Amino acid sequence: MQHQCDQEGAGHRDGPILPEHIVAKRWNKSVRTLQRWRRAGTGPAYLQIGGSVFYRSNDIIAFEDASRRIGGEPA
Repeated sequence: MQHQCDQEGAGHRDGPILPEHIVAKRWNKSVRTLQRWRRAGTGPAYLQIGGSVFYRSNDIIAFEDASRRIGGEPA
């Protein structure tokens, strides 16, 4: 039986899996900022596989939706 490895952005049951540097670029943040958010427990859910960190695209979208503000709303 062959196993197919997910490539960067390849399909997954919860959407594509993105490495942290791609998420950092998407948000114009540094990888270091994402690391601080993980330590503080304030960032999106993530996967740690070996020494690498990945994010499910569905978790990224949910985090963006939860962070959405409309003018006049408190931050």
